[in-house]
Parts: sequence; structure tokens; C-alpha cells
Amino acid sequence: MPLTTLNWKETWKLPYKRGQIIIGTTIMMTAVFMMPIFFGYIEKRQGVLLNDWILASIPPYNVSVFIFAIIWGMVLLTLYRAIYNPYIYILYCWALIPVCIARFISIALVALAPPKGLIPLTDPLTGIFYGQALITKDLFFSGHTATLTLMFLCLEKRSDKIIGFMAIITVACLLLVQHIHYTIDILAAPFVVYVSYRVTRHFLRK
Repeated sequence: MPLTTLNWKETWKLPYKRGQIIIGTTIMMTAVFMMPIFFGYIEKRQGVLLNDWILASIPPYNVSVFIFAIIWGMVLLTLYRAIYNPYIYILYCWALIPVCIARFISIALVALAPPKGLIPLTDPLTGIFYGQALITKDLFFSGHTATLTLMFLCLEKRSDKIIGFMAIITVACLLLVQHIHYTIDILAAPFVVYVSYRVTRHFLRK
């Protein structure tokens, strides 16, 4: 039997692990499919335009291809590692839940207008979550930076960590180049994700 199949089979045999996979996946997918409704709401409201001097010093360019090439590359790497190590999937799945909740709350409380010079991201795959609509006000905090940070934390190999860290820095810079987010949106994301990650690890170990 292949090692990947054996690892998942042995994990699935444990009732509490099986429960973590089923319940975690269900809650996570529920949060994901609520996103189009939530984003549709926030796009209708007025927001505050921030004076971001870092963003103002960067000419806007469309770098969507590079942003999503890195993000989906990291997704594939994380999935590949999770095939061999089910705990990576369980940890990522459960840690993503408080991250999504925190993002819903922060975006709802902090109404921001899109940055000047914003060039919308173009990626057909994200239409699944955004409802094929143009979303520009999902700002504080950055979902792209949060996703990469969570994958970086969940990966275990040192080489993967290095790749993940480089991906975070690169995408953060590219998001500023395309004026997708304010600087504070990007800087806040890793802190929120780290807290969610640590709490989730503690919860899963209990």
C-alpha cells in the first residue's frame, strides 16, 4: 500500500482525527461559501480612503499573473505535503476557520475605500469564492497574505518554510505594486494568522 494511502488510512481509523477532518472541512467550506454574500454586502457601502504614503510612492502595474502563479504554486505544494502528512491538512483546515471569522469581523468593522490606482486582480479560479463579481473593498486585512502565511506556518520542512517565506514577501510587494491593498492590510495579516495558528495548534493537541 502506498505511504500516502497508509497515512490517511491510519489517521481515518482514529475517531477524534476523523472527527477533526469531517467537522473542520464542513465548517471551513461553510465559511468559504458565505464569502460571496458577505463580499456583496461590503461592496455596497462607503469606505474611508487612507493616505498611504508607501502606496502613493509606487506606480500601479498589473501583476496578477505573478501573484496567482505564486499563490497557486504554494497551494499545490501544501496539498502535496498534506497528501503525505494528514496533520498538515487538519491544522490548515482548522486554523483557516478563525482566520476567516477574524477577517469577516475586521472587514465589517473597518470600512475602507479601495486604494487610489487599484488594478483589479484577474483570476478565474477565485470567482468560485467571489461570486464572479468585482470585489475591491475586502481590504483589512489581506486575504492573500493571510493564506500564504498560514501555509508557511503549516508546512514542516525547512526548505518549504524558506519557499513559503519568500512567497509571502514577494506577493506582499506585488499586492502593493498593483495597489490591491493598503500597507496596513498586508502588515496586519501575519499577526492575525499567527495568533489563530497558535490557538488552533493548542486546541488540536488538547
